[in-house]
Amino acid sequence: MVTTLNKPSSLIHEIRLEKVDNWNLFKFSESLQLQMENLLEKQKADQITPDEIAELDAIGELDRIFTHINAMLAAQNANQ
Repeated sequence: MVTTLNKPSSLIHEIRLEKVDNWNLFKFSESLQLQMENLLEKQKADQITPDEIAELDAIGELDRIFTHINAMLAAQNANQ
């Protein structure tokens, strides 16, 4: 069995900017958000494949990056 490694950069086309109040925040596209939720449900039910685990890991890494960047943007906006 060969598990492919998904890189967060392979999901770059699923990134969008969304205006929230006065801030522009990085968000997942609706389709990527739904895919992440689907994979999390499969993981919770212990029905996730190794390839899906790799995909979920890549999405999770991108989510952590977005959370950090969005927090930095929010802090910067709060100081202005």
